[in-house]
Amino acid sequence: MSSTLPPATRTVRDLDPATGRTIQEIPCATVDDVKDAVARARASQPAWSALGIVARIEILERVAAKFDDDALVERFAELITAEMGKPIAQARREAGATGASIKRLCAAAAEALAPTETRSEQTVTRLSREALGVVAAITPWNFPLGMAREVIVPALVAGNTVVFKPSEVVPLCGELLHATFASELPDDTITLVQGLDDVGKALVASDIDMVGFVGSVSAGRHIMAACAPSLKRIVLELGGKDPMIVCKDADIEAAAEFAARESMRNTGQVCCSVERIYVEKDIADDFTQRVVAKVSELTVGNGLDDVFMGPMASDGQRQHVLGQIENARQAGATVHMGGHALDGDGYFLAPTVVSGVDESMKLMNEETFGPVATIRFVDSAEQAVALANASEFGLGASVWAGDNERGVALASRLESGMVGVNRGLGGAGDPPWAGVKQSGFGFLGSPDGYRQFTRPLTVSWDEA
Repeated sequence: MSSTLPPATRTVRDLDPATGRTIQEIPCATVDDVKDAVARARASQPAWSALGIVARIEILERVAAKFDDDALVERFAELITAEMGKPIAQARREAGATGASIKRLCAAAAEALAPTETRSEQTVTRLSREALGVVAAITPWNFPLGMAREVIVPALVAGNTVVFKPSEVVPLCGELLHATFASELPDDTITLVQGLDDVGKALVASDIDMVGFVGSVSAGRHIMAACAPSLKRIVLELGGKDPMIVCKDADIEAAAEFAARESMRNTGQVCCSVERIYVEKDIADDFTQRVVAKVSELTVGNGLDDVFMGPMASDGQRQHVLGQIENARQAGATVHMGGHALDGDGYFLAPTVVSGVDESMKLMNEETFGPVATIRFVDSAEQAVALANASEFGLGASVWAGDNERGVALASRLESGMVGVNRGLGGAGDPPWAGVKQSGFGFLGSPDGYRQFTRPLTVSWDEA
């Protein structure tokens, strides 16, 4: 990955996906800007680390308290809707949960990073978790607050400083998030760079110690290759092609409701969206009809209105999804509804339900990241498990069965990091957000996830 950037300042055109209109032109960082942001973060890191974890958390809790301000939450929500199209009610929930989530992450990370001592006869060994240095946080547009905090907060709690590069799709949201943190943190504890992919590449190639990245598989591969020569630490949370298995004894109504909602939520632009639905043939027609009926009820429009689905974040993403649908249509799949761009301004795509698919089609083997419920009929749950595992992805999955015991048995055989049985992925406690195969390297959340932002240090001595 080259770190060369044009010397002249360029701009990112920040677009409203509901109208296609320009919100603002955002200057891109130059190579010197990237170097300066990293150098400032590097210079401030020793003092930030020296504060100790208790003092660092006290400061971060002041950042969390900023989100008690309804006006700030509303400003974030408006920016999320304006920049990437998420319906305003969903954007408010994302913004409104940020303060409590920062506090939760601080408490959980502090517990995970606490030093421990082990004794064996006269020998004492203390294990502590030390800061790595400077962490590059490169985060996506689909959850511009939710995913950013999952990287930024554990990195800061651990004593690292952060160089933050938000997605070029949500630069104003990223700018406001940086300003909210920076208003309480010591100078240059978190710095900001804006721009396109080449800015991200320059940041990865710079004098940093770790990359925390959430985004596409292709970008994750590039980051891993770029970090290899200097063995920089990495956490990569990448894409998915999440399977949903519906057994013939499942609660069909509940499964159809989940399939419709989780295929279309955030216009399908979620890494753990339901993208492959495997249904046993005995119930396939009934299930498909129910999904079509439920998707037909979903409202689509400008995210500022009371709708379930907004526009796609960009026309390029919309064209990607339309291409997958057309590929399946030409190969013989049945498009029950949707499958086309909606008339008018913006990047709207009709909610789509497709069946009659097979593994030769892009809808079944490439990440879609759009509002498509793709239904594949199978002879048995055994076949469904085999097909679900025959993928390069392995982020999340769900199994719908008549009893939890059978569902858990099937779920345990899936090659995924997270599986829900008769429910979604959210779990009890603090489980990791983890993918296998091409869906990730390392993971976010959980004690082990927080520890990835540190290096272990053991000191041993003999007691007199």
